[in-house]
Amino acid sequence: MPVKERRPRRPRSPRKRAAEVLALLEAQQGRAEWSPRYDPVTELVFTILSQHTSDVNSERAGHRLKSAYPSWDAIADADPAEITPYVLSAGLAKQKVPRIQETLKQVRELTGGYDLSFLAEMPLDEAKAWLRALPGVGPKTTAIVLCFALGMPAMAVDTHVHRVSKRLGLIGPKVSAEKAHDVLESQVPPEEVYAFHVALISHGRQVCKALRPLCAACVLRDGCPSRRE
Repeated sequence: MPVKERRPRRPRSPRKRAAEVLALLEAQQGRAEWSPRYDPVTELVFTILSQHTSDVNSERAGHRLKSAYPSWDAIADADPAEITPYVLSAGLAKQKVPRIQETLKQVRELTGGYDLSFLAEMPLDEAKAWLRALPGVGPKTTAIVLCFALGMPAMAVDTHVHRVSKRLGLIGPKVSAEKAHDVLESQVPPEEVYAFHVALISHGRQVCKALRPLCAACVLRDGCPSRRE
């Protein structure tokens, strides 16, 4: 009898692949449930401080800054030299202090205060555009504020999410972190965006490390195109 040729399997769609990744990681890590971490302006300031440093250092600096001043107005209008000592642990203080003050002043000018809760009532693209118009606010900061403070389905891509997504083939090898926000967001249902972000960060920190990934212990290894590299 003639042997039937096996038809090549159709490649899984990016959405299906992302869903499989999340299911496997959640089976190992548990489900990450969203709850607000900070109010939107606090999240915004803390995220600016987090650029090019660790979360531990940036949060320490953020809490010191908030404790030293009675209001956002006081921070926005202070002498930059007075603010700098409070945020030294976050690094790049000479760049971050003016950026924080400019951002706070623009928020105040546009809204009459510091309440950004109205963003949650806007379509996602409009809310992103509003934040991106602020000085020094890029796609990562925008996504963190919208997702973590307001529970909106904006995909935040940090170094861990970018690395793991690239190794898994969820994004192409030449896709930048900036472009990865939109690519990954299109692959994940809105109600899963926060959980996906947290799962990939945890996996990147604990298993899929930058220099020595623990492939033997990885629950994603069977479907990972990078495991032999």
